Amino acid sequence: LRPPAALVPGLLDAARARSELRPDAVALAGPLGRWLAERNPDWRFVLRTTAPEPTERSDDPADDRPWHEGLFAERVTHLTLLRRRDPAAGLELLRGTWSTERAEDRLLFLDALQDGLSPADEPFLEAALGDRSKNVRATAAELLSTLPGSALAERMAERARAAVRLADGGTHLLVTPPAECDERMQRDGIAPKSPTGRGERAWWFGEVVAAAPLALWQRSTGLTPERLLGLRVGDSVDETSSSWADDLREAWARAAVRQHDADWARALLGPAPVPPARGAGRARSPRVTGAPAKLLAVLPPEERAAWTAAFIEVHGVGEAFQLLGACATPWTPPLSTAVVTALARAAASGAYPWSHSGVLGMTERALAPETAAAVEELAAEASPDSAWSETFARLAGTLRFRAAMLKELDAE
Repeated sequence: LRPPAALVPGLLDAARARSELRPDAVALAGPLGRWLAERNPDWRFVLRTTAPEPTERSDDPADDRPWHEGLFAERVTHLTLLRRRDPAAGLELLRGTWSTERAEDRLLFLDALQDGLSPADEPFLEAALGDRSKNVRATAAELLSTLPGSALAERMAERARAAVRLADGGTHLLVTPPAECDERMQRDGIAPKSPTGRGERAWWFGEVVAAAPLALWQRSTGLTPERLLGLRVGDSVDETSSSWADDLREAWARAAVRQHDADWARALLGPAPVPPARGAGRARSPRVTGAPAKLLAVLPPEERAAWTAAFIEVHGVGEAFQLLGACATPWTPPLSTAVVTALARAAASGAYPWSHSGVLGMTERALAPETAAAVEELAAEASPDSAWSETFARLAGTLRFRAAMLKELDAE
């Protein structure tokens, strides 16, 4: 099934704005979508996105012809799908042509090794640390840092141990950031100059900690992630300073996302927000470090939905767009109810629907169809001919249509 060619650019624009649509959009766009992505930087995500694997495939040995004869986008797709079903074969295929590939192509081919990544890939990735392209070197280093027990992970662990230690008495952490970015650090993917304009030592420190195995910290201190995050952070020269606290937490957050560590992600997110007791003032909110949506995506789907529902109950939907995007669809009934209730509060407060257009667009696809009746009630309660009345009526109609469509599909 393919959309008309004229609609593919619009499809890619929609997927660019909503990352959760990308795998299906890439599958629908097919080779044309990848061809367009090679020519428009705004659609480069297509070349990094894996389409859902077809349910049927040929076992003909000639299947490797797209790799040897196809366009670049077809080669990326072929390598990615091969890595999904036979990681070793995918690695050998890439190894066979690696030395002849262009730097920009090597970068995306290397990125495809994320599927099926294992210790068997380590020798190839270690060799890629010496690549002439700094972007290839950085990608190889990032992949190696996610492999427990890799030589790079151990090198980063050694640097991290030198940079962060538990003070005598175990009351706080002391930070000694790297004094320089030597050649060995650069080979391991750390750029000597910060691309964001941060201070050099802060940049090196963050890169080291983000690439070190998170298991290191509990092993070296005996403390859980929650206990470590609760400690004061001081400078090894001035123990009263807390200037490194945010840098350390941000680096740990990056490591949690990179290593898919649910325990650390949970600790960094903190407990779900709790509504205040009546008359108790403002709600209590956790201190969230890093990109909350990325940390949330590390957690199991049910836990993601529960945390986001609690957040919306306290803060409304205005700040929840990215969090909702991290939740599996269709949303669970409790999360769907929380969103509908928050939209009702927004309507009652006098806000305009377009101030929540991002979330409203998401609800049409993600709300549980069972919430249609509640949304219809909101449409009936809103002022006739008002923007909210129209918005809720349209949303209810979409939910009813989705419910009917799902019923028909189940019947087949």
